Parts: sequence; structure tokens; C-alpha cells
Amino acid sequence: MGRIRILPGVLPVALAVLLVAVALPLFFSVGAASATAPVVDAADCTDERENDLVGCWEGVHHTDDPDADLGIDQADGLSDGELTNLTYLKMARVEAIRERPFKSAVDVDVLTREEFAEGQTATERDPEFDRWNDQVWKALFVIGEDDSSGEVIDEVFSGAVAGFYSPADDRIVIVVGDEEAVQVSPSTLLHELGHAMQDQYDDLSDPRYTGATQDGDLGIDGAVEGEVVYMEEVYAERCADEWACTPEPTGTGGGGGDPNLGVLFTVLQPYSDGAAYVDELIEDGGWEAVDELMADPPETTRETIHREPFEPTPIDLNDTAEEGWERYADQGVNGSDTVGEASMFVSLWYQSETHGAQFRDPVDITDTDDAHPYQLYNYSHPATNGWANDVLYPYRNDGGDEERDGYVWRIEWDSDDDAERFHEAYLRILDAHDAEHRSDGLYDVAEGDFRGTYGIERNDTTLTIVHALEPEEVFELRPALDPTDPPVTLEGDDSFDDPVGDEFGDLPDEPTGEDDVVGNDDAPGFGIVVALAALAALLSAGALVARRSRTL
Repeated sequence: MGRIRILPGVLPVALAVLLVAVALPLFFSVGAASATAPVVDAADCTDERENDLVGCWEGVHHTDDPDADLGIDQADGLSDGELTNLTYLKMARVEAIRERPFKSAVDVDVLTREEFAEGQTATERDPEFDRWNDQVWKALFVIGEDDSSGEVIDEVFSGAVAGFYSPADDRIVIVVGDEEAVQVSPSTLLHELGHAMQDQYDDLSDPRYTGATQDGDLGIDGAVEGEVVYMEEVYAERCADEWACTPEPTGTGGGGGDPNLGVLFTVLQPYSDGAAYVDELIEDGGWEAVDELMADPPETTRETIHREPFEPTPIDLNDTAEEGWERYADQGVNGSDTVGEASMFVSLWYQSETHGAQFRDPVDITDTDDAHPYQLYNYSHPATNGWANDVLYPYRNDGGDEERDGYVWRIEWDSDDDAERFHEAYLRILDAHDAEHRSDGLYDVAEGDFRGTYGIERNDTTLTIVHALEPEEVFELRPALDPTDPPVTLEGDDSFDDPVGDEFGDLPDEPTGEDDVVGNDDAPGFGIVVALAALAALLSAGALVARRSRTL
């Protein structure tokens, strides 16, 4: 997969994510640590052949004025010469920010959105992977029973790609509107040039930088995208203080649609938290600390959310399924995925937004009042902060008249209280779907996108969740499951001394005080308008990642 950028004008409509066939897989490798070099003065940037100078490319200096010095004017579209000069200027500015030179030139091609879309329609999906991945997203309460994860992901992707860097071809592709005039987002170009520089120093095709799981991919992206989004932040600051900068073009929106915001905000996490992580590393250890991060990138979103190294707790989940239920031996890690802290946070937030699930603490993805200034969104919540590891095994059973699907999901937590906190939040999601608490301890959701039966077992720091459409299938998947709910005994809120479900007290229609169980007290989706506007303003062109042959 290639690196994917998103158009600012498209943000309320769709964001790029999870492409199964753009460029190469999302690979980043261990490169040799790169020593920084001094940025040259404009007086020394005169020879087009001296491209080893930092901040100077083909005689274009990072301080040059794009209009007065280089004749760049996007008003009537860019000519080939103007696009070339814009590329040289952005290369010089990437060098000045990153304090190292490009090793070679970077090709930049332009495709219309129609040309780009035609290339994507030729992509063939893997039905077995999609069926496996359906269960991952169902477990997160993001993509429902009647939807295809592949189709939903494609819809999120549709019309939103602003550009990508292809390690296979060593080139950048900028996707523009179908009108004749070619207008290019300078921020998009700078972002992709940042990836091109990473490729030249870190070899973006090394499988070391491919996560084996969803959480692994997002964790790695926290380093890789974090570095480039950090460069964008510095670029914006210098545009405000010292550089003359080409304005972002107008009228470059993409296609319409109604994207799944749960998928969208899952893959936004590395861009939000990664830049803050990189900034703190640079503050403490300079660019050498970022080189070290790239050499040994995070493998969990917990590390980038909380900006500290973390080693997941090992989990062993044996296959005890009966009656023809099988794992997917050729998918994921021996059939399993790890969704991680960021995806689980989004699960709570998405259910709060779309189904009115109410929690002990509000799940507000836009609450960044106390966050690092480079963080666009908040992915931290008491119900998910204690995540220590998880493994999710999708299952299939093709032995009857129709295909049947289910999953077994085990989650490990730092403490008993952490496990109890998420257990409580998960039950609140079921309550939002009018789950019936059965006498055998299972929960049955009669209708809707997430219908079916859920079994939950909590033992100390371990939570096991089993789902299938029918109650008997839950026990076929995990015969020894003991779904008897232990009481919720968390301190600080007496309203949670009893389990959720038929035996719970009814939730208030609206929060009545700061100690009440709360969801989002705005209308569903209201906060997203604000969030997307913030993304467009702060991240310029926004950023999302295309995953390799398996999508999120």
C-alpha cells in the first residue's frame, strides 16, 4: 500500500483508508541512523547540481518566494514548469525541517479523480479475508451484520484520496479534480515528499515495518505518519512566521457519500497521536530520537496514545470450538487479529454517537483541551486506558445449509478494575441495543445491525467475549464459557453496583448531573462536524493510511 492523504474539502464526506491495492504494502524498514546537517544559506544555493546541500534543491532555496522568485500561481492551474518548481521548493523545505538532504529526485505525477477511480475498480478483493475482517469490525460495533467490511471501507475511501507515495515506483501521485486546471495542495505535496525522504533513508519496502495486526499497523503508523505530520505542523508554523507559502487551492473536493465514521476515526489515530509523540522525542533527543523510533517503531496504539513504550501481556487462547466451527488459518496471526486500545476507544465513541450508548465518563473524541497541541483528537478513556493486549479470532461454520460466522475475543487488562471498567462499558453498548439478559447469562440482541447473542466472562484481569447469531452457537464456539456477570463494584458511582441489562436500573434519557452516566449530549454527528473542521484546519490536507493486502 502507498501512503494516503485526504483532501480537506472532502473531510465531511469521506476520508481515505484501507485500500487493498494502491501502490505497495505499507512497509517501512530499518534504515541507518541519519545524522542531521546544517541548512545552507540562500547565497550558497545557486548551483543546480549541488543537491547534497540541505535546504536547497536544483538551485531552489527553502526561503524562496513561490510567486515572486519561482513564478508559481495556481489561480489558473499549474503548468508543468510551475509544478516542477513547486516540487523543488517543497523538497528544499522538507530538507530544512528534517535537517538532511534528499538522496535523489522524486517524480511527481498527476491523476484526475476519474483516472484514479478507474484504477481502483480494477482491484479484486479477497472474499475470505473480507469475511474474516467482517467479524473484526462487528466485534468493535463499527460495521454491522448486514454490511461488508470491504464495501464499507471502499466507501470511506471513495473520492477522498489527495495523493500517495509509491515505494514501488519511487514516485508521488497527486489526485486532483476532473476539471482541466491542475491545482495541487502544497501540504499534500509536502506530506508525500516527507514519505519519499523516509523511503530514501529507511527503505519503505522492508517488511519489518508491516504490522501483523490492526493494532500493530496503527502503532507503526504512529511513528511513520507521526514524523511526517510533525513536519507539516512545523511547515505551517514557518509559513506563518518566515516563509512565503502557496495557499491551499479551493474547490478541490472529492466525491459524496456517507462514510462510516468509526472506520474513519480508527485510522486517524496515528496522525493525531503520532505527531505529538514525535514532537516530545525531538524535544528530548532531537532528530536522532526519531531515527531510533523508526528503527524500532511502536507495535501498539497504547504506546502512541500515552507516549511511552509498552510491552503487551502475552495471551494464550486455545481453540475449543465444536460442531464444525473453524478459525481462518491463513488470515491474520494464525487466524487472529489484535484490535488494540485505539480501535476499542473508537468502538465506545462510535456507539455513543450512533446509538446513544451512555457511559460513566463521556467518550468525546474532540476533547483535546488538555492534550498536546499537535493532537487533533482524543483517544484516551478510563474504560480503555488499561488495555494490556487482546486477541480476536473470527470463526466460520459452513457445515449447514448456510454460512455461519462468529468470534471469540479475549482481552487482557492491567488490573482487575481496568477489566471491570471495560466490562461495564461493553454492557452499556449492549444496553443501547436493547439486549435481553437471559437466564443462562448470555445477552440477546433481537434486531438491528449488531443482532445476535453475546457471552461475556470476566476473570480477574481477563475478559472473554463470544458472539454468534444464536445462543447455542455461543457455547459451541466456547463450550467452557461461564457468562455469569460478576457485580460491578467500581468506586465513585453507586449507580453501577449492579450489572447492566434487565437487572439494571434504566439509564436516564439525558444526563442529570456531572456524576451521572453520560454519552454525547449533542445530537449524534454534531461533534463530527467540529472535528472534521478542526482536521481540515489543523492538519491541512488531513492524513490517512492505506493498509496492505489486509485492511483494517
